[in-house]
Amino acid sequence: MTTVGSYEAKTHLPKLLTRAAQGEKILVTRRGVPVALLSPPPQQDKKDVATVVEEMLAFRDSRKLTLGKLTARQLIEEGRRF
Repeated sequence: MTTVGSYEAKTHLPKLLTRAAQGEKILVTRRGVPVALLSPPPQQDKKDVATVVEEMLAFRDSRKLTLGKLTARQLIEEGRRF
């Protein structure tokens, strides 16, 4: 783990952020006392598009949201009248 002073961290923040994004942990100190830790963010799992669509459809079906007796086309045409 790399240690840098707060003044150096302020001066070179973009470079330190790049290093942190690459996986390095950087301890920031003020007068020798640790005050912050720059580290890479936790990895997020990317979902497959098909999985996301299935989840959206399941959410829609669980809420039982409808347009009443109107179709989407009728709503579009109604909006064009004004």
